[in-house]
Amino acid sequence: MKNVYCALFGHDYKVSKNVTYHVKEYKCKNCKSEMTIDGNGNFIPLTPKFKEINTVLHTVHNKRLEKSQRFVMFDF
Repeated sequence: MKNVYCALFGHDYKVSKNVTYHVKEYKCKNCKSEMTIDGNGNFIPLTPKFKEINTVLHTVHNKRLEKSQRFVMFDF
C-alpha cells in the first residue's frame, strides 16, 4: 500500500545521513527507498557500491575536519 501512495503522489524523501556538506543520503518516509547524490550532483538510487563510497567519503571528511580543528586550536 505504501508503494501505491508513492506511485500516486511521489516520494517524500527525508535526509537520513549527512555524508559531507554536499553529499547526503535520503530515505522515503513511506516506502523506505534510499537515494543519494553522486559526484555530479544527480539524485540516484543508493546501491551497495554507493553506500560503500559514502562510508569512505564520510570517514575522510571527518578526519579532515578533526585535523583542521586541531590546527586552529594551536594557531596563535
